[in-house]
Amino acid sequence: MKVTILADNTVATGIPKGLRGEWGFAAGIDDVLFDTGQSTAALNNARLLDISTDFDDIVLSHAHYDHTKGLEPFLDPHERPTVYCHPDIWNARFIREPADGRTLNEPIHIGVPYSRAEVETGAEIVEHRDPVEVSDGVFALGEVPRLHADNPVHLREEDGELVKDSVPDDQSVAVKTTDGTALVLGCCHAGLQNTIEHAETVTGQEVRYVIGGTHLVARDADEIHELADWLDGKLDVFAGTHCTGFQAEKIFSERLPGPFRSVGVGSSIELPPKI
Repeated sequence: MKVTILADNTVATGIPKGLRGEWGFAAGIDDVLFDTGQSTAALNNARLLDISTDFDDIVLSHAHYDHTKGLEPFLDPHERPTVYCHPDIWNARFIREPADGRTLNEPIHIGVPYSRAEVETGAEIVEHRDPVEVSDGVFALGEVPRLHADNPVHLREEDGELVKDSVPDDQSVAVKTTDGTALVLGCCHAGLQNTIEHAETVTGQEVRYVIGGTHLVARDADEIHELADWLDGKLDVFAGTHCTGFQAEKIFSERLPGPFRSVGVGSSIELPPKI
């Protein structure tokens, strides 16, 4: 069982030559593609890493362009892969205040850059709120119950108005292995503790491996330390990517030195076999 990072903010290795980083995320989970980054980088990186790009199953974590814009080259009107997503993924998303603190005169669209009809020309679409087993032992988790802190961000369009976006479409992928569940995250807007607990309910196993974006970039140090307290002794691997943030990476490297992995494009995380 192997998870390979195909798109991320950083590149983890200089070999093979030509690997590209970008703000976004994509990962190959054996024969399932999870997210697609924001350009052709995931496709090009997969080819350089000698990973087949003919994925039969594609899971989208949520609407934002840095996880969905790279979808088009993985679609095929003849082979028609299956795309799994929350039904709210097609709702328009916007940003008004970028990271530099400016307030924009007009909000900028940051949602899926394709319509449902466009995607459907090259794929079968499965919209779901409940968990779905997309491949043997691999689950798209669907909508995550939010009993603990979550990570809302920016704006969404609702009834013709822009409202704060809790990103209700956020989902992750859980893999049942012979030694616990591996959890792969896109941005984890639903919150890491919420998502781990939901994955454990779905798989009936403890989560032992966490890989991907955790959106802790938006949380303060005290909150990250509280999360590290909760995770202490629970994980065999923590490999934060994308929106985890430098502060959280530093805290977890110090607080969870055994499980902590520094990863990026080109990293492959070996896991126990799938059940």
